[in-house]
Amino acid sequence: MRDVLPWREQVPLDGTMGEPRARGRFGEYGGRYAPESLVEACREVEEAFREAWVDPGFRGALARLLAVHAGRPTPLTPARRLSEALGVQLYLKREDLTHTGSHKINNVLGQALLAARMGRRRLIAETGAGQHGVATATAAALLGLEATVFMGERDVERQALNVFRMRMLGAEVVPVTTGSRTLKDATSEAMRHWVGATGDSHYCLGSVVGPDPYPWMVREFQRVIGDEARGQCAAELRTGVPDYAVACVGGGSNAAGTFAGFADTPARLVGVEAEGGAGATRGRLGVMHGCRSLFLQDDDGQITQAHSIAAGLDYPGVGPEHAHLRDLGRARYVTVTDDEAVGAAVRLARTEGIVPALESAHALAWVIRAAGGGDLPAGSTVLMTLSGRGDKDVSTMKELL
Repeated sequence: MRDVLPWREQVPLDGTMGEPRARGRFGEYGGRYAPESLVEACREVEEAFREAWVDPGFRGALARLLAVHAGRPTPLTPARRLSEALGVQLYLKREDLTHTGSHKINNVLGQALLAARMGRRRLIAETGAGQHGVATATAAALLGLEATVFMGERDVERQALNVFRMRMLGAEVVPVTTGSRTLKDATSEAMRHWVGATGDSHYCLGSVVGPDPYPWMVREFQRVIGDEARGQCAAELRTGVPDYAVACVGGGSNAAGTFAGFADTPARLVGVEAEGGAGATRGRLGVMHGCRSLFLQDDDGQITQAHSIAAGLDYPGVGPEHAHLRDLGRARYVTVTDDEAVGAAVRLARTEGIVPALESAHALAWVIRAAGGGDLPAGSTVLMTLSGRGDKDVSTMKELL
């Protein structure tokens, strides 16, 4: 499917991806739509985050953990053989090489430190692919906190490796048996659980969705991806910045972190969604999980079920800032099918010796298709965030190959 909006060449580059407007708004999106008890809890999180984010002690502690525990900075890897075949210069931002195997650890370490600063002793989280759950369990073990992770029953089955990892790290994994039994329902159940546990627990939301301040806060914790990549591109590329910055989008945290590093540059931003979970591409205005954004809906306004072979993209909406970037024309959102993603994962493995997560393979699939179809001009420089490694998807891939 082609992108929903054409490129707008004159979009202002400054002022985007800064702090949201009052009440957590990105244009007409965002906000804080939650029960009264959670509105107060969100206010407390916002106040604590604002204080922490200007505190050199907090920022220094987080930077140290990202370095000595998560393994940052992650490298920028030129995909030489694949680049030659595609006729573009493709560089991979290797979030798959972080501890726990994905970008999720960046956000979780930040929120876990914030929870400890607030005096909370337990982390609550939702997870789809399991990577956010593993990161949450990891941070909880590191800081001496408890962790409860809600995961759709369907995802518990297809991501059995990550379920074992979470439990080995000491987390309680709660299978969610309602609805589609995937990420949407795990998020709903986690938020319901938080209603009765705000006094001693922090909801460690895993993406740039949910009530304010989560879309902004999670993006800021993930900004390390884009900031690092910006510096690495300045050293590596003749032009200093890539022509394109590409990332997969479910809720959209790895993409938001990537885009934040390049929003004030001429780089074209591309978010790649699953064909069956295309909130930015085919969603309509609605409210879910505490924020106003774009969601897949039927004619009666009911949220419809998403589908993706990648559990982390199996979400029927998109973060509010992505919806705003789409409306501005600053970012372009496209879709990729399951088959294209599987093919891209195999191709990267066999040309570069890297097995990507199926989520990340969606971004690569668009690069491959766009290079072959002329949407990426020959010789373009492309930065692609490889958000996670593919060992979690071995069972799924074994059934297909």
